[in-house]
Amino acid sequence: MTVATENSPTPEAFADLKKKVRKLNSKAGQMKMDLHDLAEGLPTDYQDLMETAQRTYDIFSELDQLKKQLKNWEEALK
Repeated sequence: MTVATENSPTPEAFADLKKKVRKLNSKAGQMKMDLHDLAEGLPTDYQDLMETAQRTYDIFSELDQLKKQLKNWEEALK
């Protein structure tokens, strides 16, 4: 994987980041569905609710950060 600082992305690093965002976006969608399914089944498996919600939050938070970085890099490469 190509490494670049946030201020000077290379086209390769940009492509790698874009790929990572796509993969994480897919994972985030799956977590959202898992959380939804868990919520629909309440009160069954309520013990898993906090852990699943935290994992879902963490993934969406990371995805938000990466999307912001991707947007910044896209502007820098223009």
